[in-house]
Amino acid sequence: MAFDLDTVSEADLTAKTSALAAWLRAHAPVAIGYSGGVDSAYLAVVARQTLGADGALAIIGRSASYPAEQWATARDVARRFDVTVLELDTAELDDPRYAANPSNRCYYCKTELWGRLVPVARARGFATVIDGTNADDLSDYRPGAQAAREHHVASPLAELGFTKLHIRHASRALGIPTWQQPSSPCLSSRVPYGTEVTRGRLHQIELAEAALRDLGIAGDLRVRFHDDLARVELAQAELSTWLEPERLAALTEAVMQAGFARVALDLRGFRSGSLNVLHGVSPA
Repeated sequence: MAFDLDTVSEADLTAKTSALAAWLRAHAPVAIGYSGGVDSAYLAVVARQTLGADGALAIIGRSASYPAEQWATARDVARRFDVTVLELDTAELDDPRYAANPSNRCYYCKTELWGRLVPVARARGFATVIDGTNADDLSDYRPGAQAAREHHVASPLAELGFTKLHIRHASRALGIPTWQQPSSPCLSSRVPYGTEVTRGRLHQIELAEAALRDLGIAGDLRVRFHDDLARVELAQAELSTWLEPERLAALTEAVMQAGFARVALDLRGFRSGSLNVLHGVSPA
């Protein structure tokens, strides 16, 4: 996966990383909402390196909407960089407001996450709780951000102007393997608003995406759930390859093995937040 990291100014990045270290020291100790994605992995590693083992705690919220592959990545990064990790189970799927899958579903998800994580963090002496929201996220439709504000969760990366490219560049410099990892929001983001989110549907999506990764598909990938139809979005760099008849047949078979009756390869390719666009909650 190629990222245009050369567009990042070294001087700007140096200033930002220095500011982040200062921010962390001023708010120590910190607990990080930790998914193992690009942003939270970087934040957890920098917090550990800046504040020491006792100054940073990475907390994972585990549920059916959290991909097992991402959990494995989160644990691996924490092991490599000696980040202390705590795991909590979350139960957003038991909330009928979340399961109904309204356009503000993420608000109920994050309310559940922070409602469990923040009290545990503070009981362990971590008065400051932070997340990996970056500056790019501020222009996107993110109802979960309201839940973070309600629970007084800080977002230092966004506050200090770190974009995703800044974070990838800085992560590469630190040797964090997630620097080139595709973005991977929760599995529920593959289900159209108004379609009920269930454990079975999330498992089906996860199986289909894992099967496609096993075929060697790299880069951004989504299997969008449309009842018995799976709409597959691939990165543009991968799309033409998988339109070849033999490869398309293999892709289709892999997804159908996960339980879908029909499979459509979206010729527009991967589009972050495409379901938001479909339902008119963010611009096309």
